[in-house]
Amino acid sequence: MDVLRRSITALCGADHGNDPAKLGPWLANKTEATWAKWLAVPEACLLVAQVQGRIAGVGMLGGKGVIQVNYVAPEARFKGVSTALVAALEAAARARGMARLRLDSTRTARRFYLARGYLPVEGHSTKMEKSLEQGASAPA
Repeated sequence: MDVLRRSITALCGADHGNDPAKLGPWLANKTEATWAKWLAVPEACLLVAQVQGRIAGVGMLGGKGVIQVNYVAPEARFKGVSTALVAALEAAARARGMARLRLDSTRTARRFYLARGYLPVEGHSTKMEKSLEQGASAPA
């Protein structure tokens, strides 16, 4: 929870603008109780990245091909942690027979996902998806 909360607070300023009215609701469900509910989903896959024994990032694949979580600790930003988590989540999805992944990106992370082959879902600026089939691309 610490990594999620610090990542949102420190790295997603373009999304919340340090406005308590936006930041509060975003942080409100970053609790142990919420995590317990997410992890109770049989298809859930939680990945934790560590650097020198410290949690550097957290990724979670929910059911039905949705990346629910991909957060990196502020001190691990731009060090490949999120890239490694997304690659591992994609591998886990392929292993489960999923042909497509979807996510709801922040404005902060949009360029990150575009660079990794995720494309906006038509009519949405933050909803994105990617085909996991070789040679295919997500619809524009």
